[in-house]
Amino acid sequence: MIVIKRDGHTVPYDRQKIITAIKKANAEVEPAEKVDDETIEHIVEGIESKNRNRMLVEDIQDIIEQNLMDRKKFVLAKTYIIYRYTRELVRKANTTDDSILSLIKNSNKDVMEENSNKNATVASTQRDLIAGEVSKDLTRRILLPEKISKAHEEGILHFHDADYFLQPIFNCCLINIGDMLDNGTVMNGKLIESPKSFQVACTVMTQIISAVASSQYGGQSVDIRHLGKYLRKSYHKFKKNLTEKYQGQLPDDLIEQIVTDQLKTELKSGVQTIQYQINTLMTTNGQSPFVTLFLNLDKDDPYIEENAMIIEEILRQRLEGIKNEKGVYITPAFPKLIYVLDEHNCLKGGKYDYITELAVRCSAKRLYPDYISAKKMRENYENNVFSCMGCRSFLSPWKDENGNYKWEGRFNQGVVSINLPQIGIIAKGDEELFWKLLDERLQLCYEALMCRHQSLKGILSDVSPVHWQYGAIARLKSGEAIDELLEGGYSTISLGYIGLYEVTKLMTGQSHTTPGGLKFALKLMNTLREYTDRWKEETGIAFGLYGTPAESLCYRFARIDKERFGTIEDVTDKGYYTNSYHVDVREKIDAFSKFTFESQFQKISSGGAISYVEIPNMHNNIGALEEVVKFIYDNIQYAEFNTKSDYCHVCGFDGEIVVNEDFEWECPNCGNKDHTKMNVTRRTCGYLGENFWNVGKTKEIKARVLHL
Repeated sequence: MIVIKRDGHTVPYDRQKIITAIKKANAEVEPAEKVDDETIEHIVEGIESKNRNRMLVEDIQDIIEQNLMDRKKFVLAKTYIIYRYTRELVRKANTTDDSILSLIKNSNKDVMEENSNKNATVASTQRDLIAGEVSKDLTRRILLPEKISKAHEEGILHFHDADYFLQPIFNCCLINIGDMLDNGTVMNGKLIESPKSFQVACTVMTQIISAVASSQYGGQSVDIRHLGKYLRKSYHKFKKNLTEKYQGQLPDDLIEQIVTDQLKTELKSGVQTIQYQINTLMTTNGQSPFVTLFLNLDKDDPYIEENAMIIEEILRQRLEGIKNEKGVYITPAFPKLIYVLDEHNCLKGGKYDYITELAVRCSAKRLYPDYISAKKMRENYENNVFSCMGCRSFLSPWKDENGNYKWEGRFNQGVVSINLPQIGIIAKGDEELFWKLLDERLQLCYEALMCRHQSLKGILSDVSPVHWQYGAIARLKSGEAIDELLEGGYSTISLGYIGLYEVTKLMTGQSHTTPGGLKFALKLMNTLREYTDRWKEETGIAFGLYGTPAESLCYRFARIDKERFGTIEDVTDKGYYTNSYHVDVREKIDAFSKFTFESQFQKISSGGAISYVEIPNMHNNIGALEEVVKFIYDNIQYAEFNTKSDYCHVCGFDGEIVVNEDFEWECPNCGNKDHTKMNVTRRTCGYLGENFWNVGKTKEIKARVLHL
């Protein structure tokens, strides 16, 4: 049996510790109140007879107290409670020593491999991770109500980003980059005026991205269309200079050609600045800025032609890749790209189809961009098209005092996710019990989300001037509280969910792709949505139902439930739960049917949703990818491609990466064994889940490979 300590760490069960604790309490009471060794043995055997793979230390202590009370040893029970309380006070003094020291010694694998974007051996990154361990410890012991901490440890829910909960910062946002570029901003106490050229605008934008990333823990998104006017400014600047210098000496068409050449050079340099700055800057979080570029050609944009040039150049440079330390072109982790499909670029004869064709080639080689259908998004969001935030959560519609929709300059307060399969395991097909448990656990999720909300109330704008005072979110005064931005639907707060497929299988015996299973799945999804809508109505806070892409959480919930409930066929035996509403990876379903099926859940999960399909050998399937992209435009709001091709980011090897005798991934070309620097095909069992190669937990990977 594994025992879960109060700080979340696990230790092997040790019966002698229980015996020692009871005997210490025994020694402090009168003879009539004592229990003999045989009774102590019976109490211990009672704990062991539960045959649990995993128990909370609090549950063990509760059993001991109840046993003593049942034997009418009230004084002894009270003495034991006092002993337990005293021990707890000692523990509360500090429970982070081991985790921090092991992190410094590079032996804390759980923390070091939790985020594949962070190099945990670097001193600057370790500072952030050390702070994160302190935050998680204080969050578990002090900041959260005990029942929320306990629910998190038992896998009832997941309180995301506890490593940042100690600080007055939020999750993710849409930067109001247009306002910051047009009206200027301030960074590190220095005024940054509105740029006069495209190159400078690109540089300022990356500086803003870095500053924003350092004062929040989630991703950010930037709408590239705001750069169009600065490319035009560069054009007019070049044209003015050349005309003044050479008018009458050079023909107008030659001047125009020189201006065009200069503009192309500036365009390439500016986009290169964005790509290299983002990938070389290091935020105070110990990683490159987690940023998404939103590539949208809005037909009403007066700078649409300039933005078409910018988007084309961004895709060209992403297609080429960026050189690593060995000089090999690789796929950079950031910025992530989202490309919007609309009437004029959905590969049906539109003016900008040529850019979409380039986007498809880029997806085939570099996995990005993702795709948003403007057509479907307008149906779901009151005729609006906007980017999700960096964490793929979507804002809900909100209008300013003039009745205009506003998207940029808004943010997400945080996320709590519910473990749906665990409810199904406990309910055992009893729907009445299922809905009762769901209600109880959603109430816990609500209380946990309100902890996030309350932690931000009263925060002053001074905690992050770039966000609250200088335009990324707002332009509040120094000393002004941010409370008005937490209420009235301006910012969102998200209820995530994991395992719709598994819970449907548990409750109906069928997949949610079958008619019987689908009926239950839709009822459950609509119930989750009804709860978030009701919470929003009752509080004025924009609660959203969020199909979170938290891949590691799929493994965490499944691991906890397997240890607690054992191996359950097609549920805990896989080692992972299916993400949000997705079709189980082992079901035989084509890309078009998968997108059609999952689109009905995206509309319900309006606080965030993304679907994906696996395309084998994408390099040689450009035509097939184009057909899927056409289909996305007409049928699903947000989608991406994964591939079955192996790829090593160290040497550029594009072939089969093998598993060596130690059950480690190893590139046969350069010997790279770092899973964070390769894409690995999900072979052997046919598993096609999300970003398998980014799990980053070596022991789990070994166990899973051995099992398969």
